[in-house]
Amino acid sequence: MSVLVVGSVALDTLTTPAGKVEDTLGGSAVYFGLAAGQLSRVRIVGVVGPDFPSMERDFLQERNVDIEGLTIGRGPTFRWEGVYGPDFGDARTIRTELGVFASFKPILPEEYRKTPYVFLANIDPDLQLQVLDQVENPTWIAMDTMNLWIEHKKEVVLQAIKKVDLLFLNASEARQLSGSDDLFRAGRYILKRGPRFVVIKLGASGVMVLGGPQPFLLPACPVKKVIDPTGAGDSFAAGMLGFLAGVGGELTFKNIARGLCYGSVTASFAICGFGVEALRTLGKSEIDERLGFYLSTNQLDRIKE
Repeated sequence: MSVLVVGSVALDTLTTPAGKVEDTLGGSAVYFGLAAGQLSRVRIVGVVGPDFPSMERDFLQERNVDIEGLTIGRGPTFRWEGVYGPDFGDARTIRTELGVFASFKPILPEEYRKTPYVFLANIDPDLQLQVLDQVENPTWIAMDTMNLWIEHKKEVVLQAIKKVDLLFLNASEARQLSGSDDLFRAGRYILKRGPRFVVIKLGASGVMVLGGPQPFLLPACPVKKVIDPTGAGDSFAAGMLGFLAGVGGELTFKNIARGLCYGSVTASFAICGFGVEALRTLGKSEIDERLGFYLSTNQLDRIKE
């Protein structure tokens, strides 16, 4: 089964303690597509400019990503430049050039509208609602957001949250949305507003999900060296949702917990290269090998299928 993702497609300039790259492939929809594409078929809806490299379009198709919904607008491709400090914390934005993304209006191709699994990546919540008006009877809908939208469009964010089954956000966003510093209270606040499950990303400390019989926490999948944390959240969502789609989409707590493990593993690959470099050649066998190690070292074998 396919997963539909609606989000940004970008060319990024990234500076981290490990170095710098310019105009490298990025964007939430791209990270998601490349990571989830090894677990399920992915359909992308986004926009690029005529300057977007044709070889990157071809590359996405080669990686199990359907790009029929990737349109070419009039103007330059969205570009973002960020710099990470010594601890690889949140990036400081140096430059944002929205280009064609400024006027992006997601229009789903007809065959995309019945895609059973939908991921609304981090875009304006008004656009997320526009997508929800176009999809037809999806099995489940997952959503991401960010502090910018919570600060300036909180009511619209809450409208969108009412319509989704899974919500992804980090700890600071959960606190901001709920008004509570206690993450357990924050999660319960959000659950009362619609989603069946809330996934709170804790950075290097791992991830927590609420909505099951009890909160479930997982440590991050360890890596030898972090190169670039850009796209880690999208890659995490990709692993989790790609797994869920691959097992028929049933949102049991066991599947959710197992999906978190896949998400942790796919994110661990993403951060080991600049941009999507480490995802370009990632295969299912590598994911499964690291997953096995991750499960065994953390005594998580009990949630195996």
